[in-house]
Order: sequence, then structure tokens, then C-alpha cells
Amino acid sequence: MSPIEEARARADRWSPFLSGLIARDAAMARALGDDADMPLMRRLRLERRRLALEVALGDLSGELDLTAVTGRLSEFADGALDRAIAAAIAERTPCEAPRGFAAIALGKQGSHELNYSSDIDPILIYDPTTLPHRPREDVADAAVRIARRVLELLQGRDADGYVLRVDLRLRPSPEVTPIAIPIDAAISYYESQALAWERAAFIRARAAAGDIALGQRFLDAIRPFVWRRSLDFGAVGEILDITRRIRDHHAQGQAFGPGFDLKRGRGGIREVEFFAQIHQLIHGGREPALRTPATRDALAALAAAGRIDTGEAAALAEAYTLLRTIEHRVQMIDDRQTHALPAAGEPLDRVARLHGLADGAALLDLLAPHVERVAAIFDRLAPHGPGALPHDTDRLAERLGEAGFAETEEPVRRIAVWREGRYPALRSPAAQAALEAVLPGLVDALAQAPVPPLALNRLDRLLERLPSAINIFRLLEARPALAALLAEVLSHAPTLADELARRPDLLDGLIDASALAPVGTVADLVAEMRAAEAGADYQALLDHVRRVVGDKRFALGVQIVAGAADPLDVAGGYARVAQAAIETLAGAATEEFARVHGRVPGGELVILALGRMGGAALTHASDLDLIYLFTGDFTAESDGAKPLGATLYFSRLAQRVTAALSVPTAAGPLYSVDTRLRPSGAQGPLVVTLDSFARYQREDAWTWEHMALTRARPVFGSPAAREALDAIVAAVLRGERPDRDIAADAHAMRAEMARHKPPHGPLDAKLLPGGLVDLEFAVHVTQLTRRTGFDPHLARAIDALVAGGAAPATMRAAHDLLSRLLVTVRLVAPDAQEPAAAATRALIARALMLPDWDTVLATLTQVRESVAAQWQESVEWTSSPT
Repeated sequence: MSPIEEARARADRWSPFLSGLIARDAAMARALGDDADMPLMRRLRLERRRLALEVALGDLSGELDLTAVTGRLSEFADGALDRAIAAAIAERTPCEAPRGFAAIALGKQGSHELNYSSDIDPILIYDPTTLPHRPREDVADAAVRIARRVLELLQGRDADGYVLRVDLRLRPSPEVTPIAIPIDAAISYYESQALAWERAAFIRARAAAGDIALGQRFLDAIRPFVWRRSLDFGAVGEILDITRRIRDHHAQGQAFGPGFDLKRGRGGIREVEFFAQIHQLIHGGREPALRTPATRDALAALAAAGRIDTGEAAALAEAYTLLRTIEHRVQMIDDRQTHALPAAGEPLDRVARLHGLADGAALLDLLAPHVERVAAIFDRLAPHGPGALPHDTDRLAERLGEAGFAETEEPVRRIAVWREGRYPALRSPAAQAALEAVLPGLVDALAQAPVPPLALNRLDRLLERLPSAINIFRLLEARPALAALLAEVLSHAPTLADELARRPDLLDGLIDASALAPVGTVADLVAEMRAAEAGADYQALLDHVRRVVGDKRFALGVQIVAGAADPLDVAGGYARVAQAAIETLAGAATEEFARVHGRVPGGELVILALGRMGGAALTHASDLDLIYLFTGDFTAESDGAKPLGATLYFSRLAQRVTAALSVPTAAGPLYSVDTRLRPSGAQGPLVVTLDSFARYQREDAWTWEHMALTRARPVFGSPAAREALDAIVAAVLRGERPDRDIAADAHAMRAEMARHKPPHGPLDAKLLPGGLVDLEFAVHVTQLTRRTGFDPHLARAIDALVAGGAAPATMRAAHDLLSRLLVTVRLVAPDAQEPAAAATRALIARALMLPDWDTVLATLTQVRESVAAQWQESVEWTSSPT
């Protein structure tokens, strides 16, 4: 017996509905073939019944997988709905084309995942300006009549059954709105009044029937409502709350066994769907690739992007496939829209045998591990938090003591201030409700913080400065593990705490482990900064880049606090983010400037980075040392509507680039740009040609300028321009420069710097004697005098000098320790003083890869002595000009 014959035999024996279809199949086929003028309603019913048999046999035989089954059912629903709309319009206005009326498919129809016996959940919209209607007929009345006729065509029952059940309750305010809604009113609703859970419904929305262009126009208009870059985590909380309420309402279907609700039960279909949708809502605003509507496709995309565990995604997809398949078996028995397993005994055995199993017990054994796995995964997403925090002072103090606070008086007082709504962000009822929801978990996290009093005080200052606290509370409620990370940030990093107070949405970026991963390549970052969502408007691009940079810098800082990355790697990440910002904003400024002034023929802007930016190793607070140059003829003129001479053109363009990089906007500041290392310093022109730059470096530049040039790196310009600039720098460093007493000049410079820029504190890894400045001076003097070891990356330059015998092997270790200390201290001790908190001292020791604070101090002393000796040796090694 072939698989299809075996499937037909099972269907005939165990499914009364399919048995009836088998008996009538030949008659239905003849009727459809012989009666070309058959009324649409009857034709659709017969087509649906024949499709039901065809799909069922393909499913039961294994010839159609779940995707094919649900796809065939969804395609039929689209076609039936489309034909019903066309017929309803044609009946009323025969000479008019069907336009101005569209069906937006939601739910499983929207994602091409319809059940075997499912209803559809469309929203019917119309355009009053294009919908055909009768003379003197109100267009709104016409739309409602068309909608009613569509329902009649699809839902009407007779001996041939029905076509589709239609549920219109997902439309805006269904209790008061008509069944067909004007497009502008629908857009207005979703922009201003829609509830949070309605966003999740639109993850799977699709223009499915009728005037598709109209439907797509509606979906395009409301896309910002669905996919928000900074998510209101109330949507996540509401979805989780819906799940809990479903579990409570359908309590009889929660316990696994006979009668288990495959859709709504704990560990069932809906929990797989909600798991995917919650993560899509969280990440999809920033990552369009995650907006796929089908559940299993969404799980795969989320796993591929690293947003969920790959193993969990596979387990959920496998469970979803089995649960949906058995759901179809249940529905095939009597063509009933049911999702629950039958009671024990013969009804359950019938479903099992339709599936090819021995009995109901075998079916339960097949389902059980998948249901348990789904429930466990979803429960981790939606844990039941601790009970409400008491309001009574004594009981609150007792609860705080149990949580781990050694001293409870101050925490009790602070919580009372929050509950009294003394801060603007906490005055509304919604803010107070969000506060109470998150307080139990927040208290536990603060109590276990490395420095609980400090974390509490900084949280209090943060709340005092926030314009609104609701979103941050809802985020912490939806992601309880974030509270512990927030407590660490508040305990250790005042710089990050201040940034969080300015931009609470920075916490959004920490919702998964990817925030603690490297930030990616410059090309990846540029692509993110140039994302289409930023829009074509120049100011919108500036804001978008500022948000991306803020997100990345904050996440990089958190990596140090969390001990998730080597500070040396974080320094490289800071530099890649800055380079991407330069490339993106300089490119955008160039295009914007050219719209008005055109371009200079043969000329382009080139940007040279020096200092820590040139060396591709920034701290959280580093300036950008940049030199602006241009190629081509300085006597040329731009070719735009408002032409400018080349020097003035590139000077104004450079000013615009500096402004783009440094002027704060609503999204915050970016970088402080320092251009004083340009030829002739602050007194010289802002921009010069490459030829002028080369001549200045060869003939007039001072020793300190050549020392700076050892860390020069082009960061903007065409490949040809960068190559030309690299060649100039290399020639100068190799010796095409004035003869000077480099060692004496460097010694004098360092002494002058020490007088005017003393160390800020005992942890000032940069300015302390024997610190990074001394190490850099020693390296640069050695490079210039020996004309070797040139590399803008300081660590690689040291390696080259060590390999050539020009520097001791200890210099690289000194560089690494001092650099790690600088990057870490700029975050956790920006005043360069020893932290009072033992936990912060331990954090610094961990970042330096040392066991404890005493070892940190001892090692720092040894390293400084070693660097000071090497600096002195480099000065004494030669005083001859070179």
C-alpha cells in the first residue's frame, strides 16, 4: 500500500469528517467541473472541502510538511477573501473595478500558518476617496455593506458546509467601530491609541486581499508603531501577562494529559509563538532581519542573530511542528475549531491512530517531552518574581535585611521618597505601578551589589534626573537579570551612571549577551550607522549616528564593569566605533555640502588621525586628534550653484565635519575634536593640501610634531588619497625631515608637560612619572632616532622595536598594564584616586589580570620604575641630531 493509500485508509476509518469528504470527492469534482456558472458561495465551499481532503491526505501521508500544509490553507484563505471582496463590490457597482477596500491578515493567516480548521482574523479597511459606491450613497455605509456581504459569502452555511469563519474582533476598538474602517482613522488609532499587545499582532500582519496597494500603504504608515527602536517594555510585560491570564482562564487545559489544550496550555503552541514575538519586539526595531512573520522562521532568524540560544530555538521549532501537526489531527476528526486533546479512551485513541500511533498513551508519550521543554524555556522568560515589597517601615526594613542590606535605615528612607512621588519621573499612577512591580527584584539586586550604598545612591540620583522612569522599570521587570548588571554599573561606574540618567534607553542594549560581545568591524558599524531607518534627512542621520555611538560606547563600558572583555580589546572597540562615526558623518557632510556648493574637480577631503585615535586605542572619554587635508589644486573652484575656492570649500566642509562629530543634538554629544596638531598648530589654517602638509613636515615641523606623526593613520578619504598620505608620513618618518636633537627636544617637552599637566591622582596611568606618556615618549624617540619600528598601533610598534633589539622585552607588558589601567580608571575612577570601595578595587585588579589590590599597587610601582628607566635611557642613548 502506498503512503497516500495508507493515509486514505486511516482517514476513512478514524475521521468522520474526512470519511465524508472521501465519499463525496468524485461528486464534488464533477460539480466544480460541470457547472461553470456555479454561484461563488457554493464554489468556494466545494473548493474548500476538496482542499481540506487533499491537504489532509498529503499531511497524513507525509507528502506535505507543516509549511506546505499551512501555506496551502493560507493561500486558499487569501484567494477566497479576495474573491469575496471583488464579488461584494461588483454586486453593488458592476461597472467599477474592485478598489479602495483591503483586508489586512493578522495572526496565522498573516504569517501563512493557518490551522486545518481555523478562522481568519482580518482587519477590513477602505479608502473613502477611491471605494466604488452607489450614487448618493454614503461611502461609509457602502464600506460596511461590502464587509457584511464578504462575511456572508465566507461564513454562510448549507449542506456543503462553509468557506471560512471570520473574526473581526482584532480591529481597533471593536465594541464601538464599524466592521470596515477608513484607512486614515485606522492609522490614527495605531499611532495614538492602540494598546501595547496590538503591536505583537502586527508582527504577522500582511495585505492579503482586495486592494493590496491600499493595504500596504496602511502597513507602511503604522510600521513605526510596530517596530520601535527603543521598545516600551510594557508590551513585553503585557504579552507575558496575557500568557499568565490564559493559563488561569483555561486552567482545565493546563495540566498535560487527556484534555490538554495544545494551543493555550502551559508548554503549548501559543507559548512558542509568544516566545518568538517577545524577542522580535525587543530586537526587531533595530534589526529588520528579525521581522519575519512565521514562527519557525522567526526562531531561526533570532538564533542566527545570536538573540536566542540556538539549541532552544531548535527545540521550540521541533515542538511547534509536532504540536501544530497534532492540532491538525484533532481538527480533522470533525472539522471543529478545537485545540484540545480529547478525553481519555476512544476519542483520544482515534486522534492517535489517525496520526499512525497505537493509542492515546503513545500520543501522550510522544508529546510530553516537547511540552515540558517549551514550558521550561518559556518559564525562564516569564519568571514569577518575588512578592510585593511591604509599605510598613518595620516590615520593609526586615525585608531589606533579609535581602542582604547590612544597614536598612537609608534604603527605607530612599524607597519612601520614591513611593511618595517626590521626583517628576515617579509622580504618575503608571510610574508608581511600574515601580512597585520592579521593586522586589531591584531591592534584591541592590542588596547583592558590589557596593550597595553607592548603587542605591546613584540609582536615586538617576531617578531624580529621569524625565520618565516607566520604561526602565518595565525593562527591569521583563529582564530581571538586568537588575544585577545595573547594580554593578551603579556601584562602579559613575560615568556610565550619568550617561544612563541622560539616556535611559541605553539599558535596552543590554537585554542579551550580544551587548557583551565585540562591537564588530568598522564596515559593520558603518553599515549600522547608515541604516535605512535613519532616513535621508541629514539631521536625522546625525541623531541616528549619535544613538548608535552612545549605545556602543555604553555597552563597551559595561563589558569592563562586568569583566566580560579585556580593556585592551575594549579600547580597540572604542576606536572602531569612532572611525565608523567619522566615515559615516564625514561622508554625509560631504554629500550635504556638495548639494549647495558642488564638488572641487580633482579634490577630496582626507582626514588623518593622530594620538590615541591614530593608534586605534581609545578610552571612554578620549578626544579625537584629527588633521584635515585635501587633494588636488588649491586654486580650483567648486562646480555647484554656490561655487567656492578649494581652500575655503574644504575649510568650511571640515568645520561641518567637526560640528557633526562634536555638536550635541537631542541624542547627545559624540566626541571632542582636537585639531591643534595640524601644521602650524592653532595659528595655521584648518585645512591644507597634501602637498603643503608634506612640505611642512619635511621642512618646518618640530620634533613633537614628528613624534605625533608616528601614530598617524588616515581614517577618511578614497583608497588612493589614503595611500598617498601614508606615503608622505612614511617618507618623513624614514628621514625626510629637518635635523634636530630629538632626545633633547623630547626631554624638554616632557618637562614642560609635567609642569603644566601634573598627574590627577595616584592612578593616573597617563601622566604619572613612568606612566603612558613617558612610555610613548621613549618609544617615539627610539623610533625617530633609529628610524625603525614605525606602526601607528603603539603595541605593535613596541613589538617591532623589541624584535629589533631597540627596546627591552618588558616594555610590552608595561604598555599593556598601563593601557588597561587607563581604560578602566577612566570609567570607574575618573578622578584617578584610589576607590574607597573594596569591590571597585577588586574590579580594577581583575581588569589588570592581577589577583588583588596590593599586587596592583606593587606591580604599578614596578612598571613605572621600569618605564622611567627606559625613558631616561632613550634620552641618554643619543643626543645627536637625526
